[in-house]
Amino acid sequence: MTKKISPAMTLLALAISAFAIGSTEFISVGLMPLLIQSFHISIAQAGLTVSVYALGIMIGAPLMTLLTGQINRHTLMIIIMLLFILGNLVAAFAPAFIVLLAGRVIAALAHGIFMTVASVIAADVVAPSKRASAIAVMFTGLTVATVTGVPLGTMIGQLGGWRWSFIFISAIGLIGLVADYVLVPRNLPLPSKATARGILRVLGNPQILVALLVTALGYGGTFVAYTYLSPLLEQKMGWSAGAVVIILVVYGLMVAIGNTLGGRWANAKPLAALLKMFTGLFVTLLVLTFTANNQWLGLLTVLVMGFFAFMNVPGLQLYIVQLAEKQTPNDITMASALNISAFNVGIALGSGIGGQVTSQFGLGWTPLFGAGMVALSIGLTLLLIRLARPVKRLIHKFNEY
Repeated sequence: MTKKISPAMTLLALAISAFAIGSTEFISVGLMPLLIQSFHISIAQAGLTVSVYALGIMIGAPLMTLLTGQINRHTLMIIIMLLFILGNLVAAFAPAFIVLLAGRVIAALAHGIFMTVASVIAADVVAPSKRASAIAVMFTGLTVATVTGVPLGTMIGQLGGWRWSFIFISAIGLIGLVADYVLVPRNLPLPSKATARGILRVLGNPQILVALLVTALGYGGTFVAYTYLSPLLEQKMGWSAGAVVIILVVYGLMVAIGNTLGGRWANAKPLAALLKMFTGLFVTLLVLTFTANNQWLGLLTVLVMGFFAFMNVPGLQLYIVQLAEKQTPNDITMASALNISAFNVGIALGSGIGGQVTSQFGLGWTPLFGAGMVALSIGLTLLLIRLARPVKRLIHKFNEY
């Protein structure tokens, strides 16, 4: 046996990589005013740094899962981190905005496959009874990135220029690369081969398709407003650039609290928990429409939005896996990858709608349109609950006989 690496050390390596990847996903939210100034672009164009990245993950997660399915997991992690570092360096030294977007796409391809592969590695290195906890540990890297990585990257950008923010993320990616090289076992089992037909089977299942739409709309609704959070805080609420960094840290803490509680609440009955979470988010975005012009009330509402924003992630991921286990048991990995795509369809759709709303109606209207997206997800969640009930009734009747 060559497997001498402690599972805890492997999970640490994955968490470091997840921290780097989590930091780069939303870094441009904090850097948006600097990018607008540097490239002389509109707010809507700057929003492309979020939506294009999301599109890269959306396409990259299933595509890279198909292309890399039979590559050794250790080797694949090294390839992923090299691709990630390359993308961020291209962004850091971009002479034009279009090159910056190209760098974002390269990094996004790495992000999409990382989320799928790292979850599987985390589950493989521990005992079956500890799999959920292991995946949670790996995901703490993403949560910590929201709390510290994004505000830290924003502060570095404000002090030394936005290019240094991407160099900073590349450096963390390099640390992740070394950690993965040393601490990820070289003899991990390969998953069952993902196929293009598997994508069709997953998307051809009505319940899974509705669940993927719930993920896209329910998660994406926040991004209509969140993508433009820095301009919203500065222009509408009157906070200084320095204050925005502190607000982003507190916002990240609210995300971390919401994420943790959301995971616990969704364990037993994910759909019922998701319905409550989406309702809370819907109400918060409606309220933000009216408080966006008030410095302190607006700030309070933004922080409550942070609490609800990513709370739905564990429940959405758990529900899609549970559904795939019942409906398409041979395609659980692909269903998981497509759900990661759906999260990013939501980000791209939300940030894209936010850009159009900002251009046509103004920054203050973004929360209202976000609430509209979340309202659609509430309707679809109710549909999923209704679809699940007849099956339970039939089973109950069958047991009576």
